[in-house]
Amino acid sequence: MRVKVHLGNKDKEGGQLKMQVRVLWLISFFTLIEGWEGFPGRTEGIKTKRGLILNKKKHPGPVREYELLLQVSYRDSKEKRDLKNFLKLLKPPSLWLHAPVKIIRAKATTHCGNQNGSLQCACEDGYTWFPPSCLDPQKCYLHTAGALQSCHCHVNNLSQSTNFCERTKVWGTFKINERFTKDLLNSSSPSYSKYATGIEIQLKEAFKRIQDFESVRVTQFRPYRDGRIFAGFEVVSSSSTSELLSAIKQVAKKVKEGLHKLFPLEDSSFRVFAKAQCNSIVFGFGSRNDEFTLPCSSGYTGNITVRCQPSGWQVLREMCVHSQLEELKKNLSVMAGHATETAVSSLVRNLSVVIRQNPSTTAGNLASVVSILDSVLSLSLASHFKVSNSTMEDVISIADHILSSASVTNWTVLLQEEQQASSRFLKTLENISSLVPPTALPLNFSREFIDWKGIPVSASQLKMGYNYQTELFPTNASIPVKGHVLIGSDQFRWSLPETIISMASLTLGNILSTTQNGNAQVNGPMISTVIQNYSINEIFLTFSKIESNLSQPHCVFWDFSRLQWNNAGCHLVNETADTVMCRCTHLTSFSILMSPFVPPAIIPVVKWITFVGLGISIGSLTLCLIIEALFWKQVKKNQTSYTRHVCMVNVALCLLIADVWFIVAATEGSTVNLSGVCIAAVFFMHFFYLSLFFWMLMLGILLAYRILLVFHHMAMPLMMAVGFCLGYGCPLIISVITIAVTQPSNAYKRKDACWLNWSDRSKPLLAFAVPALTIVAVNLAVVLVVLTKLWRPTVGERPGQENKATIVRMGKSLLILTPLLGLTWGFGIGTIVDNQNLAWHVIFALLNAFQGFFILCFGMLLDSKLRQLLFNKLSPFSSWKQASKTHQMYLPNPNSQSLSTHCRTKAFMYFLILVNPQMTSC
Repeated sequence: MRVKVHLGNKDKEGGQLKMQVRVLWLISFFTLIEGWEGFPGRTEGIKTKRGLILNKKKHPGPVREYELLLQVSYRDSKEKRDLKNFLKLLKPPSLWLHAPVKIIRAKATTHCGNQNGSLQCACEDGYTWFPPSCLDPQKCYLHTAGALQSCHCHVNNLSQSTNFCERTKVWGTFKINERFTKDLLNSSSPSYSKYATGIEIQLKEAFKRIQDFESVRVTQFRPYRDGRIFAGFEVVSSSSTSELLSAIKQVAKKVKEGLHKLFPLEDSSFRVFAKAQCNSIVFGFGSRNDEFTLPCSSGYTGNITVRCQPSGWQVLREMCVHSQLEELKKNLSVMAGHATETAVSSLVRNLSVVIRQNPSTTAGNLASVVSILDSVLSLSLASHFKVSNSTMEDVISIADHILSSASVTNWTVLLQEEQQASSRFLKTLENISSLVPPTALPLNFSREFIDWKGIPVSASQLKMGYNYQTELFPTNASIPVKGHVLIGSDQFRWSLPETIISMASLTLGNILSTTQNGNAQVNGPMISTVIQNYSINEIFLTFSKIESNLSQPHCVFWDFSRLQWNNAGCHLVNETADTVMCRCTHLTSFSILMSPFVPPAIIPVVKWITFVGLGISIGSLTLCLIIEALFWKQVKKNQTSYTRHVCMVNVALCLLIADVWFIVAATEGSTVNLSGVCIAAVFFMHFFYLSLFFWMLMLGILLAYRILLVFHHMAMPLMMAVGFCLGYGCPLIISVITIAVTQPSNAYKRKDACWLNWSDRSKPLLAFAVPALTIVAVNLAVVLVVLTKLWRPTVGERPGQENKATIVRMGKSLLILTPLLGLTWGFGIGTIVDNQNLAWHVIFALLNAFQGFFILCFGMLLDSKLRQLLFNKLSPFSSWKQASKTHQMYLPNPNSQSLSTHCRTKAFMYFLILVNPQMTSC
């Protein structure tokens, strides 16, 4: 049984005593000792929690509170029950102390068992572990798999323990307006003890009034992003989490007052929370967007900066360099003036040894290795050194280590600071390979993450050409990824090069693509073929696909000048279910890019639907504008009808222009190497598609205005000004802000297509989706309000007959077009969320391509008045009917005068009744 005895202090000298019996059950005691500074006769040489010696002098002092940690063994459940009963009746022995002693609390929280020389610990009922650590963070780890949590320790006894099972624990943080010093990271330093002891005294003084409060402990000091001190503490209680948080908030003012006595505190920074969003043994705990810059661990130089994100601590910058690598860099700079080929080879050998002995591939280590190899290359070129086969083997061993799958994350961190690092490494590797003399070849080094082969060119290449084949195994895969290079014999007709070097890697292609590639990804090995001072006109490459569910392959090479994949001079020859064959007209580093968004089976269907639908859509929109132009005089007889048709004309015009730019984008986006035209296409599509929705919003506002404000009349110029500001002004502002914010970081458009980007790094597509879907929701609400008003009009709010007819037409258009347009882009979001679903892609392609046709049908032809005008215009008898109506209009009608007068009188009386109800009494 392990026993934990808490004797917390009430002054600046507090500490923790540990007494060990035998391991198995943990019990804690809180003991008060009145009138003495320590345990008389018992404190000599005993270390406290912070490594301070308790005062040996025996003289009266303030009340002290200590914590004892005891370990008690038991053999069976009966002995365990007896021990629990014993704890309830426990009293301090009078022989121990010469002053009054009171045990505040004793609790058994953790039980352990000894198995094969190690401890397996678990919590008592009602208690739990609080990740990320348990007991001793240095020797124990928390095992969370399965229903029950357990703590596994690689020792059979514990010399110190701090993270026991508890009922309730909450975390708190605050900022101290003082400069952070490195000794605050060392819990044994006087500076740490000074801050921690003072803080704990003030927190205990404030929290002692909280019911069921047990203990509080300062756990960390961290340097905040602005250099101030960021302090963290833990509060333990036997009440519920919500009750504890509520109680702490009630005494927060007293806490701040107490802390202000110690140092300048930022009041607004004090906070407590039930769960630390980020919590690790290395970085401590924090809340979202907390950012710390910490020195690297022992044996490393440099700093590491982390930020708390929803997924946990994310490394922003990390330049932790092993001290031995720093020493090698210094040696290299010293030998620069008088280097020899042997000295350079020896340095590369030492680098290989250091890398093997220190397998941790930090971002700083990666940067140092790349820098050292680059310096070795420069030194060799300047001194005309050759590279021996043993040196080349060391280089490949180094490359294999820093290209391991475990190092990819650290490459990502490094590339945020040094974008050219991976490209520079590839270039260095190729150039060092070209320094291997023909006499040292052939050589073949096959490692887990890189394969290298070099041959001297002979007359056999004149007959058979050049073949290079490789097999690489992805992590946790049993099927190899293959690569094949073929250069025909006709490419060696005029002269022969000295050597041909080929190498392949799976991870190198991935760390190159992270710099620029965006949504498309490398889906095969990266193969590099180097022939020094020689050019060819044709090379064939065959790549195995790593992921078979990706589609749209592009044959590309790495462009060192632009730091991106480029498809110039490379063409797709053939694609099967498992392989892709490419033909290129030059030598460099090759791979294939494939897109994860559209399944291969969908592509022909979606393309056919899109282009056929766009043709119909553009034709329909053109017809809409022609119809409006033909009957413009007839449809603008009243203000409501006029503004409605202005809106519909602009809706059709915006969609027509957007469709034209869509075709431009589809043509430009068919290649990987996108140009400035693509950016322009994305901008104008964004702008005009948004304008389409904002003019639909204008139509909804007009509808609501006419039905809700019957007697309010806005001047036509003012209404048009509002319409054009809303229809084009708002979309222009949104579009300009979007491109201004995202384009400088190359996050505006997708890398594999001309459209707004949607990736983990940036989501400018939200600048279209959010306004569009919001307008859809607003218009649907408007339609519901209008239908309600028309169904049950209030007295005095009934619109005129002609206005009512126009309002009904607008309502019909909105009721049909709004859901259609909303559903279209709703399915568009579905293609992003579930990109492998055939239904999402087909439905979105159908609705998107036929939007113009929908506007013609439901925005124009649904209008019965417009249909009648169109029928009259197209009918061969329209001229005869018009003449007949004109003749009838001039026929005399004896009752016309009286009827007209009666109508005018009735209208006048209704007007008087509505305006002045008192006149009806006359």
